[in-house]
Amino acid sequence: MALPQLSHDMSKEDMDLMIDNATRASNFLKAISHEGRMMILCHLTSGEKSVTELEDLLSARQAAVSQQLSRLRLEGLVTPRREGKAIYYRLADERPRRMLEVVYELFCSDNNV
Repeated sequence: MALPQLSHDMSKEDMDLMIDNATRASNFLKAISHEGRMMILCHLTSGEKSVTELEDLLSARQAAVSQQLSRLRLEGLVTPRREGKAIYYRLADERPRRMLEVVYELFCSDNNV
């Protein structure tokens, strides 16, 4: 997919669409810019987890995990499901998984420079 090119002769509608897309992308990047939220997303790539499981995996307090999950939920990156007293989270769609693959390729693989 080719990146859009800014130009002086863009229509107002095209410019507004670019601004809207830039805002959505910026909000997405802000949501994943915290290492705790990034780790939650990494854990959820292997499947649904309860808040208690995430607390254990992250060695973090329930309040901290819940705060990060709240931000991820606000941005539509995770989806909650209640079962009795337990709340389970899963990735809402493929965006976080695709983003993590890119991050891994850039920063974690043997191919990085």
